[in-house]
Amino acid sequence: MSTQALTPPRRDYAQPILAGILAAVVGSASTFTLVLAALAAAGATPQQAGSGLFSVCLAIGVLNMVVAWRVRTPISFAWTTPGMAFLLTVGEPDGGFPAVAGAFLVCAVLIVLTGLIAPLGRAIAAIPAVIANAMLAGMLLTLCLAPINALAELPWQTLPILLAWGLGLRFARRYAVPLAVCATAVVLAATTHLPVGTFDGAWPMLVPVMPAFTLDAIIRIALPLYVVTMASQNLPGIAVMKSNGFELRPSPLFVLTGAASGASAIFGGPTSNLAAITAAICAGPEAHPDKERRWPAPVAAGATYILFGLAASLAAAFIAASPPLLIQAVAGLALFSSLAAALAAALGSEDSRLPAILTFVTTASGITIVGVGAPFWGLVGGIGLMLLLRTRDTK
Repeated sequence: MSTQALTPPRRDYAQPILAGILAAVVGSASTFTLVLAALAAAGATPQQAGSGLFSVCLAIGVLNMVVAWRVRTPISFAWTTPGMAFLLTVGEPDGGFPAVAGAFLVCAVLIVLTGLIAPLGRAIAAIPAVIANAMLAGMLLTLCLAPINALAELPWQTLPILLAWGLGLRFARRYAVPLAVCATAVVLAATTHLPVGTFDGAWPMLVPVMPAFTLDAIIRIALPLYVVTMASQNLPGIAVMKSNGFELRPSPLFVLTGAASGASAIFGGPTSNLAAITAAICAGPEAHPDKERRWPAPVAAGATYILFGLAASLAAAFIAASPPLLIQAVAGLALFSSLAAALAAALGSEDSRLPAILTFVTTASGITIVGVGAPFWGLVGGIGLMLLLRTRDTK
């Protein structure tokens, strides 16, 4: 066999690279402002909030690029969006923002310990495949409805995107989503207008924060943030990778994300973790038909996150000025194949169909109980019903 046969054509990298850029845009579009708002609500000054956002962009950017490049697997990382939503409701603790940075550090240590305690990692890796696929389908459903909602609310902006996607499916199926992304970029460039003064002070700086460890911040922030991050981000992230045919060893990944979280916490940055929704874009079939060639997607996503971090103020302003439904719509188009594959895998076996449906509807419901999101409760419900039905069958 020749060396040329072993080397994939250069054009094969275009599809996963565009998928990775899309994943970073989707991951940032609805949460840049959330991160800034949550840090500000916890007592951060504007400079500290910008530093926190910049540091977490650097953390997940490096994680995405180095890990995916090193292991040749499309493993994706993100910041804890549910954790930031939780932080937004807590308010400023005793000790101010230094106590928040201390809570971020405590959470990071707990995540590292989770990776070092082997039974915890094995338990996470043992999630049944049908339940993992049902959870993924429930997570993807809302985004996959976005193109239809966008067509109803923003028909003239959405139609060119859908037309580009449809023509791509007909004439160049592998590049249908990249064509939709390009169409979206054109539409946004033509319709989005940045406010005056956007370019003033656009470059962020890393501002060190001396952590303070208070009982109030540890109980009110660190422990709930750890639970929310593990239940609503890391567990779904493992499930997404499993549903796309990638078996991971969770323990080293938890150690890495915990270490990255600790580094960014020194600059006020929130917790890093495995990606879930954006992981489906990077690890799914739309990134590349050949699963062995999907790993450049997280590398491209990581580079994009770093660029966004370098221009955090500009990116936040552009995203805030853009119709979020359009960005969600192109993400939904990119995830259609992943949703179809997840549903087919989840419902393929009649014996596990009911547990899978319970997981799917619970996850899709979007409920939050005691601060923990729907994917975790879907997982608990589906596995619980599966165990109950197996117990009945053995009697």
